[in-house]
Amino acid sequence: MKLVEKKYLLPFAVITLLFALWGFANDLTNPMVAAFQTLMELSAAKASLIQFAFYGGYATMAIPAALFIRRYSYKKGILLGLALYAVGAFLFIPAAAKQSFTFFCFSLYILTFGLAFLETTANPFILSLGDKENATRRLNLAQAFNPLGSLSGMAVASLIVLPNLLSDKRDAAGNILFPMLSEAEKAEIRLHDLAFIRDPYVILGCVVLVMFVVIAVIKVPSSNAQQANTLKPEHSTLNSIRRLFSNRAYREGVVAQVFYVAAQIMVWTFIIHYADHLGINKATAQNYNIAAMCLFLIGRFFSTWLMKYTDGRRLLTFFGIGAALCSLGAILIVGKAGLYCLVGISFFMSLMFPTIYGTALEQVSTEDTSLGAAFLVMAIVGGALMPPLQGMIIDCGLILGHPAVNVSYCLPLLCFAVVTVYGIRSRKL
Repeated sequence: MKLVEKKYLLPFAVITLLFALWGFANDLTNPMVAAFQTLMELSAAKASLIQFAFYGGYATMAIPAALFIRRYSYKKGILLGLALYAVGAFLFIPAAAKQSFTFFCFSLYILTFGLAFLETTANPFILSLGDKENATRRLNLAQAFNPLGSLSGMAVASLIVLPNLLSDKRDAAGNILFPMLSEAEKAEIRLHDLAFIRDPYVILGCVVLVMFVVIAVIKVPSSNAQQANTLKPEHSTLNSIRRLFSNRAYREGVVAQVFYVAAQIMVWTFIIHYADHLGINKATAQNYNIAAMCLFLIGRFFSTWLMKYTDGRRLLTFFGIGAALCSLGAILIVGKAGLYCLVGISFFMSLMFPTIYGTALEQVSTEDTSLGAAFLVMAIVGGALMPPLQGMIIDCGLILGHPAVNVSYCLPLLCFAVVTVYGIRSRKL
């Protein structure tokens, strides 16, 4: 049984590139939380509003994106998503000019309107390009290109943005000098640093416009859902929602996805904070983020290969246990070994998103797929809600004599426990 039929190879390849495109945005943004915290002199909790804006955009736009796709087509949904993506990226120009943290958050919010359209469209589209029996494995393959984009975003952050931030200069003891400068010196540094933060997003907007033109000219097949989805009463949005949430495997899959995405964003966003507590500067700490993403990429291809021989639900259970054990190491061990445990979590996270996604949609009827996909994308709101809470814990400094940044990883531990339980329950269901 072919994973992708020959007639679908071109659209599969082009749409798979979109997975890399939103991966780039995700992981260019994660280290910006620590950068803005220093540059704008914010608390960790307030700086993490970057993630609230970024992932809040998914929650706002996922359902409208699904309704748009049901009415029109996958292709039009993708094109609108790319257009919104580009607009959000170009809004970084006035945001940098105004030196406004709120404006940056707004720009990311609009940018992720586009990502919500792209994810609501691309994931079910990949599932539909072939037999349902290997749909989850096909999605794992496409999703394997997401960390390639993420690595590119991390590389830009690590090699171009973070090393050139004057606000991160330190003294011999590893202390940041920026808070001790005069207001005039700080203003000059802000102007310089915000330009380095702005430029990669502007270039990204140009790349997105090129992808817009490419997809506009190629033929994208209609989904079975679009062919089946006439305006019959039984295909109404309300009836689709009722069917979806009467499906226990789907309902629990949405909950598991909320907790998985929350864990992923917390693990990656605060690696820099974890390393900073050990006296490691931001540019060097970003290398640990890159190592984590390399493990994530290896895990994606490895788990896709394993699915030839074993059930994805079984793998989800074992990978959930592995992620929980690594989280325990990050909590309990103070030092480099704890940081290595934190990096190791990424290997076990690798198969979670596409496997939860595919498992949840496996028994969903064709006409309900686009709306079902929307709620699973909307579950990305977990990435907006949990990081500010983790930031509040980190701001405590010490908790019962233990570094608060270590203690904060109790939240991802809880999330991985939920994912593991879903892996077990989905096998029974």
